[in-house]
Amino acid sequence: MMRWNERMNLTRIRKLEDIVRFHYCESLFLASKLPPGPFCVADIGSGAGFPGFPLAIFRPDLQVTLIESHLRKAVFLTQASKNIENVKVLSVRAEEVKSHYDWVVSRAVVPSRVISLSLAFNYGLLIGEADLTALPHSRTVFRIPWGTNRVLAMFHVEH
Repeated sequence: MMRWNERMNLTRIRKLEDIVRFHYCESLFLASKLPPGPFCVADIGSGAGFPGFPLAIFRPDLQVTLIESHLRKAVFLTQASKNIENVKVLSVRAEEVKSHYDWVVSRAVVPSRVISLSLAFNYGLLIGEADLTALPHSRTVFRIPWGTNRVLAMFHVEH
């Protein structure tokens, strides 16, 4: 990912320590909080593959679809997931997706946009604390154990 990131700007985070903490650790934290599977998960705005890649590796019982509208990022995701059987990449805008999933996950995407897609009833969003105001009141919030003002919000929405 770091080599591709130098050429393609997959993520603004550049330092290895920060990539591990913010991308991998947050993604694995989310994976540890999801209920037992198997089920299908959509990662909206996957970018460099977070939280989807770590989720798929940590939880091989899940079928993970990485949804990324930027073609260059989708090319990276397709190449990086070539040998990961439980990962599929969709290179489309999330609004164009017709499938329904058991869970939608996302990191660094505006929560109201993710919810408005109606792709699932269950959501796991890695967001800043300030973004909690845009979410339904019946939610479970886990403070990310490292860093500041980052949370995992998990909730159910009837569409």
